[in-house]
Amino acid sequence: MDKLSLYILTFNCARNPVDVDLFAAHFFHALPHTVTSAPELIALSLQELAPIAYAFLGGSYLTPYFTSFRQVVDRAAASRWEDAQYVTVVEDHVGMTGLMVFARSDVVWRITSVQTARVGLGLQQMGNKGAVGARLRWSSESGTVPLTFVGAHLAPAEDAVERRNEDWRGIVERLVFSTTSHEEDSERASLLGSSTTTGDGDRDGDGEGEGEGEGVFTAGYLFLAGDLNYRTSNTMPQPADFGRFPLLDADASSPLHYSRLLRDDQLTREREKSRCFHGLSEAPIAFPPTYKYKLGACNPRQWKFVLSRWPSWCDRILYRDSSSTAKVTPYRYDVLPLFPTSDHRAVALAAAVALRTVQAGPSDSESAPATDVQQPQQQPAAPFPIDQNWKRKRVEARRKELVVGGLAYLGLTWEGRRILVGMVLGGLGAWFVLRSMLSL
Repeated sequence: MDKLSLYILTFNCARNPVDVDLFAAHFFHALPHTVTSAPELIALSLQELAPIAYAFLGGSYLTPYFTSFRQVVDRAAASRWEDAQYVTVVEDHVGMTGLMVFARSDVVWRITSVQTARVGLGLQQMGNKGAVGARLRWSSESGTVPLTFVGAHLAPAEDAVERRNEDWRGIVERLVFSTTSHEEDSERASLLGSSTTTGDGDRDGDGEGEGEGEGVFTAGYLFLAGDLNYRTSNTMPQPADFGRFPLLDADASSPLHYSRLLRDDQLTREREKSRCFHGLSEAPIAFPPTYKYKLGACNPRQWKFVLSRWPSWCDRILYRDSSSTAKVTPYRYDVLPLFPTSDHRAVALAAAVALRTVQAGPSDSESAPATDVQQPQQQPAAPFPIDQNWKRKRVEARRKELVVGGLAYLGLTWEGRRILVGMVLGGLGAWFVLRSMLSL
């Protein structure tokens, strides 16, 4: 095995459950049929995975949402290959942003370790916006290759370019894979025969012992996928702009073809000026804007852009090669159909990464045969240093998430309101009983 095949997908769920069968039918849309074998790894970046109450409380409240995507992967694989099965290696979240990584069951043993990390990027560094990462170490014949997957959701709005750039900085500074030893997750350790650690350790603890850790800029491959929210204008559209909105069926020569709008893409501009996503690359975009569509349309002829936002490529997948000779080879970078539960279209990247390189033999012997050698793992330079208080900040933000999640649960969900009404009625009943006892 000299290459590892990957399928990475990002989707903003708009806080709604997905239609499992519909999503599964289109899941591998970006995987060319010339790729005959199932990818070894699948990574899903999910934004607005669930309503804020469930997302901030986490735990069993998110189980149905993650379960739906496990079913999507299982059904999509079963419909395309007879014998392909996947094992869930990572299932993690920070607030409303989730990350899932699946490994094909026949090669999952090659994953020797898994680390996870998370960082809040929203108000008070809570997880209404944020990033969650997973670092896998893949064992190949030529050595161990680190692969880092990051799912992210950055600040919204046309004029929030600097906030999005600051969110990227927050990821670099505070998304840290801890090197401190933690108790192993027994189920995953049994599956992988290896250790699993988490970037914020005692997730609801006191944050003591910051410890050392590795940021996203380390040796190996890095993939960043998510609703990065960069737009095609710095201001909201005005009525005079509506006539310039792209038409989905426009010919490439038409001034209303989406490619005209792509010229004003903020992400491309900011990245080229080294203001964000330092050292990351992106495959060429040859698909329409991914946001913002009217909800509920099932027929492609009914897909319409909402006039309150500029049509933009908010949903992106970026990557960094591990070295000059170990490359990411994109097979296809494409958009999925619009699903009626979201105003975003999912985006997927099918690619392969090199696991070994071929170099010439010793220079003093021209007759020496070429040999396979592992490329040295060089530490890439990070654009920002790791924040030494990263763990304390995450723990403090997590406490706030639990408070906000609890209040949202009581005020915004039917089950929470029933509990709240029960508490009020119980309190009134207790008051009347106590009053009657005191009057005796």
